[in-house]
Amino acid sequence: MAKGYLCLVLHAHLPYVRHPEHENFLEERWLYEAITETYIPLIQVFDRLLEDNVQFRLTMTLSPTLISMLTDPLLQDRYARHLSRLIELAHKEEGRTYGSPFHESALMYKKRFHEAMFVFNDRYHRNLVSAFKKFQDAGRLEIITCAATHGYLPLMLLQPEAVRVQIRAAVEHYRKHLGVSPRGIWLPECAYAPGVDEILKENGLKFFFTDSHGILYASHRPRYGIFAPIFCPTGVAAFGRDIESSKQVWSTMEGYPGDYNYREFYRDIGHDLDYDYIKGYIHPDGIRIHTGMKYFRITGKVDLSQKEPYNPGAAQAKAAEHAGNFMFNRQHQINHLAGLMDRPPLIVAPYDAELFGHWWFEGPAWLEYLIRKIAFDQNDIELLTPSDYLKRFPCNQVAVPCASSWGNKGYHEVWLCGANDWIYRHLHMAAGIMTSLANRHYHSGGLLRRALNQAARELLLAQSSDWAFIMSTGTMVQYAVRRTKVHLNNFLRLHDQIENNRIDEGFLSYLEYRNNVFPDLDYSWYRTPVPEARAV
Repeated sequence: MAKGYLCLVLHAHLPYVRHPEHENFLEERWLYEAITETYIPLIQVFDRLLEDNVQFRLTMTLSPTLISMLTDPLLQDRYARHLSRLIELAHKEEGRTYGSPFHESALMYKKRFHEAMFVFNDRYHRNLVSAFKKFQDAGRLEIITCAATHGYLPLMLLQPEAVRVQIRAAVEHYRKHLGVSPRGIWLPECAYAPGVDEILKENGLKFFFTDSHGILYASHRPRYGIFAPIFCPTGVAAFGRDIESSKQVWSTMEGYPGDYNYREFYRDIGHDLDYDYIKGYIHPDGIRIHTGMKYFRITGKVDLSQKEPYNPGAAQAKAAEHAGNFMFNRQHQINHLAGLMDRPPLIVAPYDAELFGHWWFEGPAWLEYLIRKIAFDQNDIELLTPSDYLKRFPCNQVAVPCASSWGNKGYHEVWLCGANDWIYRHLHMAAGIMTSLANRHYHSGGLLRRALNQAARELLLAQSSDWAFIMSTGTMVQYAVRRTKVHLNNFLRLHDQIENNRIDEGFLSYLEYRNNVFPDLDYSWYRTPVPEARAV
């Protein structure tokens, strides 16, 4: 038997960005880049492991908005065209770089883009969700859900019905696309506050994750610290993030991604090459953007113009070395903890999935090396998922985690600061209005029902924590502000039409086409629960 367990968690999420009214919408590229650089490379890793019969267990979030975009025919068509342009560019780059230090990298990109097209079009017929479902059905992945639009739940508890719908819509969406009920959830931004677990229990969810201090500063000091879950009084389990393993991967200064042999993210030919050459592969308005083809390595703390050429072989070798180092450190950590605990210690290592491949280009290779090394080169560590652990250890300490998140300083400051605090009075008011509408129009049908359902969609889209996060970081602020205001304005306009019994079907149809997330959403979920009658 292994001396301890490692629970690797990849949180895959993107905000819902779909603009059918624009053929080339800049922010839609967030999805295309993530597909090419993260989701398809991870699928390729899992396929190779499955083909080689390598035993492993990983946990992965597929957020409801990400599932919606990955299964949307419009975005699928646009991604296929995007990838075709990358393939065309890669063939041009093969000739342009011949005889230069960049030729090997150019050949690597051409191969990767062709393989991505095969995986996307031929192997999985444009539905990448079906790929992840295959790995779950094969017993390798445990896919968990997230709140419907990644709403920041602790700041929504003023209107509990809003939290309930964020969770219920997510669970129903998961069932629709994955065929089973989710057992666990990634709380958006790992943000917890007492009371959230009650709503998770109502929806059949068995566990969630918090940052380290969410467990360590619980109502009772946990006997095993973060190296075993605790049960909330509701019976929902909370798993705490391990600080040491997270830092080794997350930190660009001290962690693996900052190694000088790895690819430099910020040097891209979309910015480096002559405009006349690259103009067909950047934004049609002439905005220089990343193409994904980057020819330089991190090199060191030098000016971007002084970077050295990227060496794919050396980077792969370094990824294998770092995978061995990570495993070695977890072995030492587990051997130390095993001498202090009366059960095998659990190391929970959660990361944003988009770190692997997009931000850290070699991340998927590192993950594959790590899984293979754990499977064949040691006996101390076993990979498992939270559900696996709870089956083996159904008795755990009971305590209430403290309010926390994994943002800067560990609480709610990132999502409630001077840059974004204005949004919450509007979100709370809109949630109250939506609950009132649901209570008063419980059995509606026809055009009224369509309007009520679309009002609920607009509210969910306005509640996304991504907009508040973008405002706080100061990047793409204008887009985040506009998305928040547009969805709130759509909601209020629908509310006015409903209240005055003059629904504009043309406007409603336009919103249903443009903001078509969660087609099975039922506005009546916002209805205030009726208290159960008590026996006398």
